[in-house]
Amino acid sequence: MFKTRQLADQEVMSIGLGCMNLSHAYNHPTPENEAKVLIQKALDLGINHFDTATLYGFGTNEALLGQSGLKARRADIFLASKCGMAGVNGKRVIDGRPETIKKQCEESLKRLSTEYLDLYYLHRRDFNVPFEDSVGALADLVKEGKIRHIGLSEVSAESLRKAYAIHPVAAVQNEYSLWSRNPELGLLQTCEELGVNLVAFSPVGRGFLATQLNISSFPEKDIRLAMPRFQEPQWQYNETLYQQFLQLAEEAGCTTAQLSLYWLLAQSNMIIPIPGITKVPHLEEDVATIELTLTDEVLAKASRLINQQTVKGSRYAKATFAEIDTEKFPEELA
Repeated sequence: MFKTRQLADQEVMSIGLGCMNLSHAYNHPTPENEAKVLIQKALDLGINHFDTATLYGFGTNEALLGQSGLKARRADIFLASKCGMAGVNGKRVIDGRPETIKKQCEESLKRLSTEYLDLYYLHRRDFNVPFEDSVGALADLVKEGKIRHIGLSEVSAESLRKAYAIHPVAAVQNEYSLWSRNPELGLLQTCEELGVNLVAFSPVGRGFLATQLNISSFPEKDIRLAMPRFQEPQWQYNETLYQQFLQLAEEAGCTTAQLSLYWLLAQSNMIIPIPGITKVPHLEEDVATIELTLTDEVLAKASRLINQQTVKGSRYAKATFAEIDTEKFPEELA
């Protein structure tokens, strides 16, 4: 039902591949040979939208993609990366200065073994740098032919409008899923109005909506451990929600990951989810979503069961909320 979507000026599979988890943030990095097999399998299944960033693995994620056979099929692939947030001396640093953006772009092009990027996002808005300067640097890169389209990540509708007034924005990449509804506070409507894609990261709730998670098995550096939703006592309650969600998916004849992705795709034809997949069976499962047909009743039940009000705990800790520019629910402002 949802086989393809228009992303900027290119037709892509309606589900892209978020590559972060192969090198960064959750669990342990996927062994390089396994990661390359997964990327090749994604190509074989028809995925042609790959998303990475300077930050992921502090450059190793981009290098992985650059060594995974994408170059031979470059004309058919929509390749996206991000700037403005990187690893500096082992720490994550937000830096939206024009000179940093342009330097990071050059480095990304080399690591990805490509002459241009189809889409280049400002990974985070740097509140210490005039927003117009950061967006202007991206516009310069378009003029220079190093990127084809500009994007923004974790921004509000207001910031999107400000950026769009400087240069057309092709996509906004924000967190959106059944359990993270912030784009519904105005961003999604603005994207539809301006013709901007909403690329949804963490579309299966950082794994919560895809499988029964055991947080005690998470490595110490897993970023989810710092998120209130994955902490007690919130986690114990959220686990019971997942069990109900699993029952709903089974009754609908699909997996919980498929129900989550299908629900997102049904919200707007501007939405393209990019699940962070690290295992081939999960890749095949997620891609199979585009062949499903689920009823409006099932989607409505899913939405009533998992939403901002039913989930316990905010999506980020307060310190992280201070770094992002998205609309926030009242409980996230407390």
